[in-house]
Amino acid sequence: MNILGIDIGTTTVTCLVLNTDKKEIVKSCTLKNDSFIKGESFEKLQDPKAIINTVKTAVKEVCCDIVPDAIGVTGQMHGILYLDENNSPCSPLMIWQDERGNEVYKNKKTYAEYLTEITGIKAATGFGLTTHFYNIINNRVPENAVMLSTVHDYLVSILTGKKPVTHSSDAASLGFFDLEKLCFSESALNTAGISKDFLPEVIKSTSLAGETNCDFLPDGIPVSVAIGDNQASFLGSVAEPEKSVLVNVGTGSQVSFVTHSTIAPSCGEIRPLTDSEYIFVGSSLCGGRAYAILKNFFALCAEMLGGSADNLYKKMDKLSENVFSLTDELTVSCEFCGSRENPSKRGSIENIGTENFTPEKLICGVLKGVSKELKTMYSEAEKLLTFTTEKMVCSGNGLRKSEIWREIFSRDFSLPCELPLHSEEAAIGACVFAGAASGIFKNIKASQDALLR
Repeated sequence: MNILGIDIGTTTVTCLVLNTDKKEIVKSCTLKNDSFIKGESFEKLQDPKAIINTVKTAVKEVCCDIVPDAIGVTGQMHGILYLDENNSPCSPLMIWQDERGNEVYKNKKTYAEYLTEITGIKAATGFGLTTHFYNIINNRVPENAVMLSTVHDYLVSILTGKKPVTHSSDAASLGFFDLEKLCFSESALNTAGISKDFLPEVIKSTSLAGETNCDFLPDGIPVSVAIGDNQASFLGSVAEPEKSVLVNVGTGSQVSFVTHSTIAPSCGEIRPLTDSEYIFVGSSLCGGRAYAILKNFFALCAEMLGGSADNLYKKMDKLSENVFSLTDELTVSCEFCGSRENPSKRGSIENIGTENFTPEKLICGVLKGVSKELKTMYSEAEKLLTFTTEKMVCSGNGLRKSEIWREIFSRDFSLPCELPLHSEEAAIGACVFAGAASGIFKNIKASQDALLR
């Protein structure tokens, strides 16, 4: 049997077909998500219609001679768009990097700080309901909007022809979510002046949203409820969750592990995973993005000096090969975009001397800095573990492509590292979820056992 997995990322859209008998990706297509549109300086916006068109192109590519037996969907969490009564977008997609929640609101507090104070539930810029609150206060909710949705929930509604719903894994990423009851906190919503009727219905179980009823796939294919990309990456990477911690380095970076606690430490969040499990998630806003920022800096230097900026990543990777033998190193904090807890925080470079401020040591400092930030979060959250961690699973292109970066993480965490069986972990996780939701497999564990081992 074949399962179609779709992942709407921040910078790419991936569609793949996973064959359940061979445990192989038999078709795959990754296209650039170049849907960004200009807004105000604090806005990060994408065009949802352009994203859907990219998805359609990728789906047609991988399904040109295959009719999938089930479809799983995932995508970038936290962001929202508004829909009208015809289920059509009436706003851009305001993504997880949107900064309007950090604008000053009352008593020198930001919108996010104000919401945290009045509701008692942590809010952060980029969280969908923080964005929605800002829009309410500033009259930015379109007059014809009847509900808000994540972009991947919107895709599922297009696939099935039904009103969008949201899985608890995604609903929690919007904010003001009761983790024990797996629903939005009505008291927090009321305090913030947000109507519950404007939010999608929350689905708590591993279930289907419906069957295909669209113009780019045959009718009648089971489509699962969309899940958040962090949870999807976990499901698609970690075959043995009772032994493993997951580190992911993509645009941002995360450290995750299974827990039964619903009380989050200050260094991260607790997020719903499946019907009865949660994961701790420590998130950094800069993962691979930190390395990209450094690459752009070197490109500007090359331009200034009249040199070539070609193949900079390869040159940077080459310079990192001596990372474990360096002395008098630079200490780099990679919080270039702040943190969820402190958006105004910025990165730093320490221990600069007369001889050690070199490209090589700066590159190695950034690689180590990304790892150190996640290790700090992990150390603070270890008390939530109910098992002995035996290994670290490394996902995301940053770690999959760099053996040196994996070794840095392995040494920092004092754990052996392994790569997941499949690449494109989020899309694979969507397949795992769809395999269980559609009944191809008995449950999530059976789906993981069948597809990841």
